[in-house]
Amino acid sequence: MSSKALQTLISEETIALNKNFENKIDAIEGLLQLIDDQGKVKDRDAALEALKQREKEATTGVGKGIGIPHSKTDAVTEPVAAFIRAENGVDFGAADGEPAKLLFMLLFPEGTEDEYLDVLSSISRSLIHDDVREKLLNAEEPSRVMEIIEEEVSR
Repeated sequence: MSSKALQTLISEETIALNKNFENKIDAIEGLLQLIDDQGKVKDRDAALEALKQREKEATTGVGKGIGIPHSKTDAVTEPVAAFIRAENGVDFGAADGEPAKLLFMLLFPEGTEDEYLDVLSSISRSLIHDDVREKLLNAEEPSRVMEIIEEEVSR
């Protein structure tokens, strides 16, 4: 699976804009709900627990207003991703202290380590760039987010 994989894991139905959350767990639940609504989650409680456990190990707040909660779990039927733009920002415990407004969730079944790491690194590499983050912050429709992912994240 190449770095183009993200665009195959995410869809307009798993993208939400202009959401607000009270805290990190609310945001994680919101992202998970987008994936669950598409029928990609076999066991919602197990998926949520895997995500919470991953957060306990190390924060998924990467700085620059980005949070990437992720986990490997057999609670999903296939690799999936979601994106939410959190208007108010959410404290994801990033080292720079900046609240996360751009939230990507990755859920991969166990045994998909290479693909999982490839997609995670492609998102991280792309979001380092100010212009990519700015485009995502200004996108007005999920279809525009998909275009940005295809143009910027999947290179």
